[in-house]
Amino acid sequence: MRVRRVLAGLALALLAAPALAAPSAPAFSFALLDGSGLFDSRSLIGKKILVVRFQASWCKVCEEEAPGVERTYEKYKPSGVEVVGVLIQDTAADAQRFLKGHGATYPAGLDPRLTIANRFGFKGTPYTVVINKKGEMVARIHGRADEARLARVLDPLIKPTPARKPPARLQ
Repeated sequence: MRVRRVLAGLALALLAAPALAAPSAPAFSFALLDGSGLFDSRSLIGKKILVVRFQASWCKVCEEEAPGVERTYEKYKPSGVEVVGVLIQDTAADAQRFLKGHGATYPAGLDPRLTIANRFGFKGTPYTVVINKKGEMVARIHGRADEARLARVLDPLIKPTPARKPPARLQ
């Protein structure tokens, strides 16, 4: 009987406990490779979903997936999703050549010493982090992140939450 009460209490406590929130994304900024200014992630938090793609011109998988990253950017941009490329351990010339070679139009910058990447738990290229509008890291994808995999993460984030109807009034 006592064990049953303890288990019931534990179950009630677990049901009443708030769900664990995803970790908050660190703010970051860098000079844009196209020379148009500065990218600052704080200007997007609370307004857009952010896909941060850590990649490199010398990375074979990054090379293979680059066209898909651009297509993802084009597909989801109208839905309030921003893709940003962070080219790690690269030179500006190599990074620009990589982006231009794949027709990348999303904002991109350099992280030559992994300063930004390490704050996100970087373990190697490619590495993709999805940040929701609340600034929480809701997905961290080590390795391949093709269009279908990104769509599985992004689609639920862009769906509008259904309006809740108030309960019917008793007469």
